[in-house]
Parts: sequence; C-alpha cells; structure tokens
Amino acid sequence: MNEPAIAPAVRRVDERHRYEIGVDGVRAGLTAYRDRDGQRVFFHTEIDDAFAGRGLASVLVREALEDVRSSGRRIVPVCPYVAKFLKKHEEFADITDPVTPEVLRWLETALAR
Repeated sequence: MNEPAIAPAVRRVDERHRYEIGVDGVRAGLTAYRDRDGQRVFFHTEIDDAFAGRGLASVLVREALEDVRSSGRRIVPVCPYVAKFLKKHEEFADITDPVTPEVLRWLETALAR
C-alpha cells in the first residue's frame, strides 16, 4: 500500500529573510525578501530541480503573500516569478506596490550588507 503524500509546508524564516517550502521534511525551495518601511520586497524565488513541475512555487508564493497580508505589510514584486504570480492573482492587488528605481537602489544596498 502506498503511503499518503505529505502536503507541502511553508514556513517563514525571519533570520534568513525568506519563506521556505518543504516536502516530506526536505526543503524544496524558497522565496527571499527584505523588509522596507511596511513593505516586503520579494527579490528571488527558486524551487530545487528535484521538486520541479509540482506547482510548489505557486503554493510557496501564495502562502507567503497571504502571510504578508496578515502582517499588515505590502508587497513589492522585484522577483519575476512573484510579479508573474500577481498578474494572475488579482486578489493581492490591494496590497501590491510598484517596483520603482528607489526600491531597486534600496534593495541593492540592503543585499550588499
């Protein structure tokens, strides 16, 4: 008999500035962010090759954005995947801010630290 599949689990890892998605206790991917003045600036999302094609990036980003909403922050989608996700999921439009040159300069400085 086959064991039932364990649902992917998303957790926020504040000390590493990212959300991680795990499958069967193994980290399968992440979406990275930095916080700025009430905004959560997402700049990178990746899913490990061994877990590709399972829709995990979508699960990860949706749960991360729902966490942002519940925290009262706003989303800035520098990450191309997060930006693409937001175009398809207008339910987050009310908490999404545009990517501006100022945000990009700030992010470059924040990541250099």
